Amino acid sequence: MIVTARRWLAAAGSLLAALAVALSAYAMHAAAPAARERLLLAAAFGFAHGLALAALAPLAQRAGALWAQGLLLAGVLLFSGSLAAAALLGAPTALAPVGGVLLIGGWLLQAADRLRG
Repeated sequence: MIVTARRWLAAAGSLLAALAVALSAYAMHAAAPAARERLLLAAAFGFAHGLALAALAPLAQRAGALWAQGLLLAGVLLFSGSLAAAALLGAPTALAPVGGVLLIGGWLLQAADRLRG
């Protein structure tokens, strides 16, 4: 089960990084100037956390690391997704703080897991 979860998290991270590159290209070349800042922030968080997942998931040895990375994935989807939806659809950014809390929790859990060895 851990091997399968690692593969899915790493693949999700790689996909997230690719989507972030596409989002940043859209932000710079096609988005309205007012939406650009939110889209670029969403892309930056998506790329950074996608890269982290792609790198960290294959190293996960315990369930705690997988939970941490699951929180990172959920957090970045909520945070970046909320910003992108606000910029593209005029949706509220109400889910961005929830995503931020999940990201913080995921990184803290990841740190605790790494301290375990």
